[in-house]
Parts: sequence; structure tokens; C-alpha cells
Amino acid sequence: MSESTAVSSHTEMDVEKFKEPSSTYHMLGGDDPHSYAQNSEYQKQLVVSAEEWICKLIDKHLDIEKPAFDPYMTFRIADFGCSIGPNTFFAIENIIKAVENKYKYNIKNPRIPEYHVFFNDHVDNDFNTLFRNIPTTRKYFPAGVPGSFHGRLFPNTTLHFAHCSTALHWLSRIPKEVIEVNSIAFNKGRIHYGGAAKEVKDAYSTQYRKDIDSFLSARAQELVLEGLMVLVILCFPDGVPPSESSIGIGFDIFGSCLEDMARTGKITEEQVDSFNLPFYYPSPSELKALIEENGCFTLERIERLISPMKIEKPNLKIVTKGCVSHLRAVIGGLVKEHFGNEIVEELFQLHMKKLGENPMMFDEKYRKETNYFLFLKQKSHL
Repeated sequence: MSESTAVSSHTEMDVEKFKEPSSTYHMLGGDDPHSYAQNSEYQKQLVVSAEEWICKLIDKHLDIEKPAFDPYMTFRIADFGCSIGPNTFFAIENIIKAVENKYKYNIKNPRIPEYHVFFNDHVDNDFNTLFRNIPTTRKYFPAGVPGSFHGRLFPNTTLHFAHCSTALHWLSRIPKEVIEVNSIAFNKGRIHYGGAAKEVKDAYSTQYRKDIDSFLSARAQELVLEGLMVLVILCFPDGVPPSESSIGIGFDIFGSCLEDMARTGKITEEQVDSFNLPFYYPSPSELKALIEENGCFTLERIERLISPMKIEKPNLKIVTKGCVSHLRAVIGGLVKEHFGNEIVEELFQLHMKKLGENPMMFDEKYRKETNYFLFLKQKSHL
């Protein structure tokens, strides 16, 4: 791997920008009924939706004539925010299939490279379950890379392809302003910025801007010259606030469950006021502006993906249970860490009951959130 491809303006690593964030978040591990592995069909459908675009755009933009993509060299792929599977395995399989087709039909040298795949997530991620379930028929050499994707994880020019699906809405940390009692952005009585004061939304968006910049700058250094990257990110259309979506309604209902438990003395009001979900959902125009502002990548394509799990006549009981199980797999660890394990079961049972009493959140007119597929190429002039 040639060091001549190292980027210039980003070669000097900003220690503050790439330091390991203080907070670590991970999905529920194992493969029991509450685990992420058993409750991630939504994410799987997005991987399926992205497959066609991955094949088309790798064929168009992967320049195998460049020295960095020599077929005699190992082709290195990283999935950032891989969790515990199995969706990460499907994504990697799609990428490798597209890359193989590109090399296979090269008339000059139809040689297929070997593949080294890196699975990245936070240090507390259940990597044991991930590697226990890794496909035996895989065509790659796997490795785990623990650490936050908001910082550097690889040496310069290590990777040829980077992938991150349904993970970049996670912030590296909760903005401190929203949990400080004397702050104008103190988010009292709410668990998210949806429907909150402008100062709360601004604190979240500022943190997201920092996090995305760090993510893109880190990947730009880690990718080879003109390396490729796919992102799948949940967004809200321009001008649509989260509070008017099914996600926002769901968060409000979950927050009301915490308030109910505080009124009964099972948790304290202070605990509720200091609990905020570390999620931010940009608009497509905001996302494009942040990529342009960062300056490390060209956005080759952005496409709206088909909404996963769309059901014409949903069975309310089944859909409610699935929604709660999915949320528990995603934030169950956060709830346990903040409030203690004793309330987890009762809290999610109460959430299921309240969701069942509020069918409006399953109405299609409130499903305004949309997942976008982005295909980026590292800029050659960096």
C-alpha cells in the first residue's frame, strides 16, 4: 500500500477531533428474544434496498486501473457500526459480489483480489455473538475493530471501501447543554429534541455537525486515493419536524412512560430530566451541505430508499409488539445504564400498552421519516 496516496490537508491529525468519545452505545447482545439480532428486520430491509444501488455504482465508480486497486493486493472493506449481525454479513456479501463482478469482467486482467473485512462497533458491542454467527461460506478474512467511528480507527490509506448503514444518526455524546439545569437548552421533561425548544434542537444539530465532520475526516484518511463509501442514513424531509412523525410520536409516548414511573416513585424526576436519546436525524439538504462543508468527499449519488416494513393493513397488536421489541433492542442498554435494570421490563410493558392505545403513530401519514442511500468517493486532490 503506497504512502504516496496519503491525504495532505488532513494528514496532521487533530487530536481533539479524533479522540475517543466519552460515551459508548451498543445494541443488546446475544440472540435471545430481546436481542438486536432478533429485532433488526427493519435494518435488514434497508440493506436489501441498497443492494441494487451498490452494484450499479461500484461498477461505475470503482476504478480498478488505479494502482491502489491492483487485484494482486488485498481489497479491504470496513463496516462501521456493524452491531452483532446478521445484517452486516448481508451488506458485506453485497459489496463483495459487486466488486468481484467489476474485476471479473476486466478484459486486461480478470483476476479477483482477496478480501479483508473489518467489523467495527463500540468496545462494548457483543463481538462474541458477531463472530460466532459469521458465515462459514464467506469469501473474506474477518477482523473485529472496536472503537467509536467518530474517530480514527485505521492507519492512512488502509481501506478501499467503507460502509455504514443506519448508524450515523447516533451522536458521539449527548450535548451537555440539554442536561444542565441552568442551561437555556435544558430539556426538562423530554427525552429528545423533537417538539422541544429551539435551543435544544440547536444543541443536537451542533453536536451532529461535529460528529459527521469527524466521521468523514477520519474515513478520508483511512481510505485509499478515490476510495469509495456507502452510507444509509435516516432523514426527515426538509421542513418536517420530528415531532410530526411516527418516530417523534413514539419518543413522546416513551417519555410519558418514564414520567408515569417517576410519579409512582419508581424512578426520580431528576433521572428523567437527565435522560436524552443520542439520536439526530438530518434533512437531505442539511446532510448534503455537511458533506460539502467537510470537503473530503464528492457525493456521487443520493437516493431515497423504499420504506421498510410498509404494511397496508397492519395488525395493530403485532406491529406494536414489533415496534417495542425493536426499540428495546436499540436503547435497552441505555435505559438499564441510566435507570437500573429493575425497571426495564415494566417500562417496556407500559410502553407497549400506551402504543396500543395510540394507533395514530402507525398511520402512514405520520411515516414522514425516510432513509437515504449515499455513495461517496474520496477526493483525489486532498
